[in-house]
Amino acid sequence: MIEIEKKYRLTAEQRDRVLQRLKEVDAEDRGEEFEENTIYGGGGLQRGTSVLRLRRVGKKALLTYKERFPGSAAVKHQREDETAVDDPSAMALILDALGFKPLLVYEKRRRTWSLGGTEVVIDELPFGLFMEIEGDECDIEAAEQTLEIDGLPAEHDTYPHLTEKHGHRLGDVIEARFR
Repeated sequence: MIEIEKKYRLTAEQRDRVLQRLKEVDAEDRGEEFEENTIYGGGGLQRGTSVLRLRRVGKKALLTYKERFPGSAAVKHQREDETAVDDPSAMALILDALGFKPLLVYEKRRRTWSLGGTEVVIDELPFGLFMEIEGDECDIEAAEQTLEIDGLPAEHDTYPHLTEKHGHRLGDVIEARFR
């Protein structure tokens, strides 16, 4: 599957304006979740272009492989394959046995909406506020216009890269956690 998305760094004021606009245009609020994301290294992963992530949300988890396609455009295109995991602790043990080691851990509060042909998320991480819009490029542009943010600059760094920059080293792992 190909994921197409655009990410933006937000100030608290920009977030509040987007939240108000989502309400005004009757976007479907799909709720909020707390995530713990662990990024693994090792195996055949190419650092910087591919990611193996175990995302825990409550008692559920997703194992995701992402591979970014080269390019400098604001709208990112990347391969994304993921599957539900019934037992995240067992999955972590399996990954370890296969030679994959945790490199990064970051926590995130995510609120999700459906808007037209897109999914809009507002993410709060320990190092900032962000918004992602996922969908076809034309739907992303339409969502930007609907939300009145078409002049908002894109954030090109990934959450793993931002975690490396802003997280704290604990042994061999860099973490960005809420206090």
